[in-house]
Amino acid sequence: MGTSSPKTDMLPRTLEPELMDSAREASDYDRMDHSSVNRAFVDEFLAAWHDGSDQLADACLIDVGTGTAQIPVELAGRGTGCRVVAVDLAGEMLKLARRNVAAAGLEQVVDVERVDAKTLPYDDGRFDGVISNSIIHHIARPEVVLEEMTRVLKTGGLLFVRDLMRPDDSATVEGLVEEYAADESEHARQLFHQSLHAALTLSEARQLVEACGGRSEFVFASSDRHWTICGRWENR
Repeated sequence: MGTSSPKTDMLPRTLEPELMDSAREASDYDRMDHSSVNRAFVDEFLAAWHDGSDQLADACLIDVGTGTAQIPVELAGRGTGCRVVAVDLAGEMLKLARRNVAAAGLEQVVDVERVDAKTLPYDDGRFDGVISNSIIHHIARPEVVLEEMTRVLKTGGLLFVRDLMRPDDSATVEGLVEEYAADESEHARQLFHQSLHAALTLSEARQLVEACGGRSEFVFASSDRHWTICGRWENR
């Protein structure tokens, strides 16, 4: 029997603009139904947190690339007692983030700040936990952002990062867009399509984590279109 040759026609990574900073892009993103994805993110973060620590009350977390702050609103809205610093570089996104935080009555526990994820203006070890959903695929050099995330994380703190997972081929991209964005606007469908092309593969995400001092087993496929990094960073 012959041996199969390694696959060489993998879908290449195609970068998209780092910032979604027009009013239209921010509005389209905020109107998309992310509720089930956000609930799952928070459920799984809380399960991971309580696996290694009993208390989330009084913990200080940072959400890197918060967008319109839907995840901090979901997390803080559950009465967890934690504080969340929600950061993003896109001004139009942050306008909606502040609106969402105010509408949820969470201004005392969620701080919204305009910050570049590549140069976080916080001391080493400032945060008990770092969370992030879907920023990595926007970054040309994601290792810079991951290094900043782990720098501001306390020793033993939890890193919980989720992003899209680049498929093997264009047909799979089209299938995912049809399955998960069929009812969205044409612009929203285009954004999702571009994001899938810009995402890292599972293998690339594992290489990224290892390069930043983590373990490859921290990274796993968490859905048909997402990978997740979940681990407590001990090295400094």
